[in-house]
Amino acid sequence: MRAPVPLYQAKAEFFRMLGHPVRIRVLELLQDGPQPVRDLLTAIEIEPSSLSQQLAVLRRSGIVTSTRTGSTVVYELAGGDVADLMSAARRILTEMLTGQNELLEELLGAEAEASR
Repeated sequence: MRAPVPLYQAKAEFFRMLGHPVRIRVLELLQDGPQPVRDLLTAIEIEPSSLSQQLAVLRRSGIVTSTRTGSTVVYELAGGDVADLMSAARRILTEMLTGQNELLEELLGAEAEASR
């Protein structure tokens, strides 16, 4: 019998699964609602095989679901928590970049003072 995976390790694996720009872009696009693969391809502009590979990772993880109608496959987020996670990531990144801009402005101001 395998020992259970510690929660911190499961979280690390979850974030590692998210650690691909195409997967993040797919999740951002799916926040607006279900989308057929052709629309995802148009928005992301990568090879169909590459998108298919990334969608398979997201589907296996349970973060997205897919339905097929004829030859059209439509993907959607598996739950609202994913959209919340993407929004939280955007807020955190905005705060980080704002802090970096403020630091850059301070550095540039100090450099200008020093060169006078």
